[in-house]
Amino acid sequence: MPLARIDLIQGKSAEYRRTVGDIVYEAMVEALKAPKTTVSSHREHPIGALVADENYLAFDALKMHLIQLTLNAGRTVEQRKPSTRRGRRSPCRLGFVRDVFINLIEVQKENWSFGNGIAQYAE
Repeated sequence: MPLARIDLIQGKSAEYRRTVGDIVYEAMVEALKAPKTTVSSHREHPIGALVADENYLAFDALKMHLIQLTLNAGRTVEQRKPSTRRGRRSPCRLGFVRDVFINLIEVQKENWSFGNGIAQYAE
């Protein structure tokens, strides 16, 4: 089960945040072949709290979306590439194109705990 963390500038509607979450979910399932069960955290930040150097890939900090996905290790570089391309393309549904920063973190399966103080996949 992947964990998606989505950071946005404050002021977006609940519908907008939900749509961003749906886009990220669809990309995880389609491109990364992630299970259809996922957990996501949507965090909003005041203006100035998300900082981007405009000289680095021309990011606009006021439009920036930070998306961090934590998932089990084992996907090839080729499997990970489509998720990044889709993640940058799909948000066009929301009116932004380039201001999406995506970070994939792969962890060993035994590093997850789904409650009760148990690491369910650890031996």
